[in-house]
Amino acid sequence: MSKFEVMSQFWHFMRIHKKLWMAPLIIFLMPFGILFVLAKSSAIAPFIYTLF
Repeated sequence: MSKFEVMSQFWHFMRIHKKLWMAPLIIFLMPFGILFVLAKSSAIAPFIYTLF
């Protein structure tokens, strides 16, 4: 299952079940999740950890 398909299904769920209030939360938390994944698996980890 591709990433686009998962996002499409999630958007469809939010629209059908009237959960559109979740969209800003997801958009806000997504960069933090990506940042943590990069911090754990790359050489830039020491620089990211200094931000927090």
